[in-house]
Amino acid sequence: MSRIGKMPIPIPPGVEVTIDGSRVKVKGPKGELEREFSPRMKIIKEEGLLRVERPTDS
Repeated sequence: MSRIGKMPIPIPPGVEVTIDGSRVKVKGPKGELEREFSPRMKIIKEEGLLRVERPTDS
C-alpha cells in the first residue's frame, strides 16, 4: 500500500462514524455516506481518527 494509504483519516467535529463489520457509515452536516469494504480489510476507529488496514501481501 502506498504511504498515503497508510495515513489515518481525521474525523472532523460534528461527523459521526459507525462501523458495523465491514460496513462504514459516515453522517455529518452535509449528508450521509455508506461504504462496504472487503471483509479482509480491518477498519479501526480511534479518537478522532479512522484507520483502514489491509492484509499483508504474502
